[in-house]
Amino acid sequence: MTPTTPLKITGARLIDGTGAEPVSDAVVLTDEQGDIAYAGPAADAPDTGLAYTVVDAAGRTVLPGFIDCHVHFGFENPRELGTRISADPTVETFRTAERLRRTLYAGVTTARDLGGLPSGYRKAVAEGLIEGPRVHTAVRIIGHTGGHADFTTPSGIDLSGGVGEIADTTDEVRKAVRRLLRDGADVIKLCATGGMGSPHDQPEDEGLTEEEIRAVVDEARRHGGRPVAAHAQGTAGILNAIRGGVTSIEHGYGLDSRARELARERGTFVVPTLSTVFDGIDKATMAPYHYEKKVRWSGITKENISAAIADGLRIAMGTDSGVCPHGRNLRELAHLVSLGMSPMDAIGAGTRVAAQLLGLDDRVGTLRAGKAADIVICDGDPLADISLLGDPAQVRCVIQQGVVRKNSLAL
Repeated sequence: MTPTTPLKITGARLIDGTGAEPVSDAVVLTDEQGDIAYAGPAADAPDTGLAYTVVDAAGRTVLPGFIDCHVHFGFENPRELGTRISADPTVETFRTAERLRRTLYAGVTTARDLGGLPSGYRKAVAEGLIEGPRVHTAVRIIGHTGGHADFTTPSGIDLSGGVGEIADTTDEVRKAVRRLLRDGADVIKLCATGGMGSPHDQPEDEGLTEEEIRAVVDEARRHGGRPVAAHAQGTAGILNAIRGGVTSIEHGYGLDSRARELARERGTFVVPTLSTVFDGIDKATMAPYHYEKKVRWSGITKENISAAIADGLRIAMGTDSGVCPHGRNLRELAHLVSLGMSPMDAIGAGTRVAAQLLGLDDRVGTLRAGKAADIVICDGDPLADISLLGDPAQVRCVIQQGVVRKNSLAL
């Protein structure tokens, strides 16, 4: 690991991501490896003897770097899927890199791409070739013919630009998992239902069968225990996915009382992607079928996700950026609060719980000694006004593994 200059953040209000009460006058110290050496009251800060670069965060709040568990860096809006086949791949590479940087600067230091991002971007970020969140990627999405991952036109052209991984039997889904793992997938994504943005189906349609979902989960287990994320919007498919053993339900718009009870029993994570409901409905930029579905399902979504929050399900932050705008990811926190989550729990959904979902909670998600120094400094107090975090201009400093990536404070 490349040594970094140790940082000393002073005068801050500290929200460490654990759910503990904020510390009003805190100090955060990082070490030469880019890890956290101390985070707590200024009066208890150790004298390490290191030469620090001091960051004055007086009047501001220090939090863990945020984790967006559901993004699509490969496009800016769903209609771009229809143009990917004719796009210049070099230009698209730079556009994707810009979206990664924009997301990092919004306060997201780790992100999980659930369809459309080759694993090479993970390596490019890790090697410092481009700036962006630490990347987990599904590479492509497993779905059946005519389902949510199938954007094939009547003339036989795949307009998804290779986002879909089509499989129609139990044996085929096992092979699909193997192909995705070969191509570097960190997580396997499958379609348990139809969707909003797909042209051939409805959100309440079922996707992969429960037997096929079990096969995906088993194949992922056999090859290193990769997590399985299920695109699941309608109730029947959500139930199939939970019974099939997936790690997370993505969207969960039809998460009724039966599904919520089953999710609680199994410990299944829910990633509600409320930004696609609150921020992602724009008739001018959406295909007519997409707009109609979103409007029809928006009320159902708010009712069921509000109930999921009240029931205490394991909710992790995800936005579906790409379907909704990139670089405004932390607006998702205000949407969670609007449906009944406390600001502290919303911050936890975007840090601690999201890290648990990605299997990274030993390294990120809370500001604890020994963990990676992924840190966000924002203006004001997000516990008093959670919407502060949703404005990238209020996110004044972003630190990733001890390296200052964005800064509008005096150092």
